[in-house]
Amino acid sequence: MKKHLLLSLVCIVLGTLTMSAQRTPKDARYVYTEASELNLIGKIMDTPNPYHRVDTVRYKGFTRSENKQVRCPAGLAVCFRTNSSSIVILAEGDYSYQPNNTMRLATHGYDLYIRKDGNWLWAGAAAPSFAKPEARLTVVQNMSSDLKECLLYLPIYCDMSSIRIGVEEGTVIEPMESPFRHRVAIFGSSYTHGISTSRAGMSYPDQFTRHTGIQMLSLGCSGNCKMQPYFADVLADVEADAYVFDAFSNPSAEMIQERLFPFIERLQAAHPGKPLIFQQTIIRENTNFDRNRYDFEAAKRHMADSLMRIAVKRYKDVYFIQPDATDHRLHEASVDGTHPDDYGYYLWSRSIEKPILKILRKYGLK
Repeated sequence: MKKHLLLSLVCIVLGTLTMSAQRTPKDARYVYTEASELNLIGKIMDTPNPYHRVDTVRYKGFTRSENKQVRCPAGLAVCFRTNSSSIVILAEGDYSYQPNNTMRLATHGYDLYIRKDGNWLWAGAAAPSFAKPEARLTVVQNMSSDLKECLLYLPIYCDMSSIRIGVEEGTVIEPMESPFRHRVAIFGSSYTHGISTSRAGMSYPDQFTRHTGIQMLSLGCSGNCKMQPYFADVLADVEADAYVFDAFSNPSAEMIQERLFPFIERLQAAHPGKPLIFQQTIIRENTNFDRNRYDFEAAKRHMADSLMRIAVKRYKDVYFIQPDATDHRLHEASVDGTHPDDYGYYLWSRSIEKPILKILRKYGLK
C-alpha cells in the first residue's frame, strides 16, 4: 500500500514538473517568419502581394468596395509545423473597416487549428486591439514541445502587407505540405466571405475543407457576388478542378435572369469539362415577418429555380444544389436575420458535403 502510494506521489510530481517545463516562459524571445514563406493555401491565383486574392492591377472593373474586398485574405491559411510552446504574430495592414455584425476575431484576427488524432482541433485565436493594431498577438501558449501540424487562418476583412509568425528561439518552424487535396474554386456573397462568423476559420468553405479534406479556394465578396462579367474574367483564369457558386444571394431576380446564362457560357468556354456547381440562396430569417423582404427573396429563389432547371439540361457539367443553414426547430442560427452564425454555417457546410462530393466523384475527384 505504501509502495503504491509512493509511486503515485512520484507520478504526480513528475507530471507536475513536466507540465511546468512545458509552460511558455514569461521572458520568451521569438524568431519571426513571414507567413508567405511557409505554405500559404486557399489562394485562387498568384498575386504580387501574397495575401491578396486577386491582382487588382491586372483585373479591372471592380467597384471601390470590391477592389478592397478581393485584397483581403479571407479563406487563406498558413500550413506549418513547429515545436514551439507558443505562437505569436506581428502584422501590418489596413484595419480601418469593422462591420457591426462580425466579430473582430474574424475580420482582423488569426484562427489556429492543430491536427490531433487525424482531426483539426481548434487551438487558439487572437485579434489586434483598436488602440494598438500592430502590437504582438499571442495566439496560443503553454503547449507541449512535440512537433505540431498547424493551420492558421488569416483575417477576412483586412488588407495585409506583412504577417510574421513568431516561435520561441531555439525551436523549429517549417512549411508543411497542404493536407488538403484538389482545388475547388468558390465564388460567392458575404456568406462565402464569412460575414457574421466569430473567427476567421468558420466560413462554410473553411468548415467544408476541414471536414472533407477537399480544398476550397474562396473568392467571397460581401454584397458583391452578382455574376459580373469582370468577376467571370477572373474566374476564367483560375485553374481549378471544379467551381462552386453562391451566385443567387446578392443579385435581384431581374439580374439573375439577365446574367446567369452568359456567366455559365463564359466559364464553360474557359473550363470545358469542369463541373460548375451552383447553390440556391439560403432562406433568411429576416423574411419571417417583413413582407417586402419575403417577396424580394422569394422572387430571387423562384428565378434561380426556374433558370437552373433549364441550365442543367442545356449545359453539360452544370449542377444545382440546395444548401440549408437553418435550424428548423428553433430558428436560432442567425446573427442579424441575413447571415448565419457559426452553427448556421456549420449546417450549411454539412448540407452541401454529400451533393458536392457526389458530383466530384463523377470527375474522379475523391
